[in-house]
Amino acid sequence: MTAASSRPFPDGFLFGAATAAFQIEGGAFDDGRTASIWDAFCREPGAVINADNGDVACDHYHRSTADVALMKDLGLQTYRFSTSWSRVRPDAGAVNQAGVDFYAKLVDDLLEADILPWLTLYHWDMPQAQEERGGWTVRETSERFLDYAMTMHDALGDRVKVWTTLNEPWCSSFLSYTAGAHAPGHQSIAEGMLASHHLLLGHGLVVRELRERDASLNLGITLNHTVADAFDPTDPRDVDAARRIDGQFNRWFLDPVYHASYPADIIEDIRAVDADAVARFEAAVIPGDLEIIATPIDTHGVNYYHGELLSGTVPELTPPQGEAATDRPTGSPFPTHHDIHWVERGLPRTGQGWEVQPEGLTRLLRRIWDDYAQPAGIKLHVTENGAAYDDVAVIEDGETRIHDADRTEFLRVHLAATLDAIDAGVDVGGYFYWSLMDNFEWAWGYEKRFGIVRVDFETLERSVKDSGLEYRRIISERAIGYPATLGAL
Repeated sequence: MTAASSRPFPDGFLFGAATAAFQIEGGAFDDGRTASIWDAFCREPGAVINADNGDVACDHYHRSTADVALMKDLGLQTYRFSTSWSRVRPDAGAVNQAGVDFYAKLVDDLLEADILPWLTLYHWDMPQAQEERGGWTVRETSERFLDYAMTMHDALGDRVKVWTTLNEPWCSSFLSYTAGAHAPGHQSIAEGMLASHHLLLGHGLVVRELRERDASLNLGITLNHTVADAFDPTDPRDVDAARRIDGQFNRWFLDPVYHASYPADIIEDIRAVDADAVARFEAAVIPGDLEIIATPIDTHGVNYYHGELLSGTVPELTPPQGEAATDRPTGSPFPTHHDIHWVERGLPRTGQGWEVQPEGLTRLLRRIWDDYAQPAGIKLHVTENGAAYDDVAVIEDGETRIHDADRTEFLRVHLAATLDAIDAGVDVGGYFYWSLMDNFEWAWGYEKRFGIVRVDFETLERSVKDSGLEYRRIISERAIGYPATLGAL
């Protein structure tokens, strides 16, 4: 990589890292916590590579104070974490004080280290008992989610000022209830649609209640997004394929949050595939729901990993799918996926087979800003961006070192892409690398490592990778040398 110049980040721009409770905490059944849907799913034959589970994970539940010290050493200004519904209100029932106390201690440690707590209420770990009552396919779950959220606010509202309701509801609806790739592993178009609505309803109920409790809170949602490009912009089939992926991935969640409506074109697309599913969905969206979902927020979290190049016809070369090669059969997360094909475009790929497309992040931020956030007066944050590579640990001078050049470059080019968006007028308030540390990577188990900190899953030793050292340097200097090429990627 060559560098043209040093580019400073704006005053007030926050540098952080992100994790999720189930992926790092462990202590799965300690101190009153009961099973989540992911505890159950991990025990489904073939659902997770190597039959891995989150019983121990990174053991953050017992090592949180040391992990916060590590964050401070890295220079993090903010830390995005999630609380576990199954730890705080086991079985979606009564409050478990030990679970609440764990998060209270974590928040106190963060504040003492001068790290802003960025709390996410739901990162996919619903209590299994609530799933057995219908999970996100039933309205009751939205109401129980509100109860859990208010428990967290009762405990932490005086110290936590940034609240995110949901992380990536596309994953916890369509990837989970339609594709069956994530917990609870169902394969139903109707269930995916119902889950998406009740997730968003839960979001709206929580934002409305928190706003009434404390108008000073910073409230938001985190959505995963993609950039859907037509392979041939002059071919109507390719344009339609890109429209449908954008609609099912992006607009299905953007439109109700910002405009109190689901995208009509996508509803009709799905109706042509499964009219009964749409009928069930439309019956579940009762008067007033969309107004609740569109309760104004302050922050929109943008999760971005890669884009898509799409065609309406079969391409000459089919690219890698980038999905976990589990033994349990899964389907498409897109209700209308017929005649949609992904096209290889020769970009570098991560260890998961995901394309490395930093300019896509710039375009995505500009599109969300122009079409949604700016008119609503809402600030954007890049709340997840990262890459899995097959790291190799070596011992040098008695210390564990990880020379992860690809991840280091990935971090640099995506920070530069974020600056490109800021230079274009987009109000981006911060960047959170995913992930702080190697962890349980859902259906991939422990096969893929995203962290800027390595975790030895036998000893649980933490070791800062070269990417973490580079991130620390960038944070300290609040500037980056502009990457003119993708270098090692």
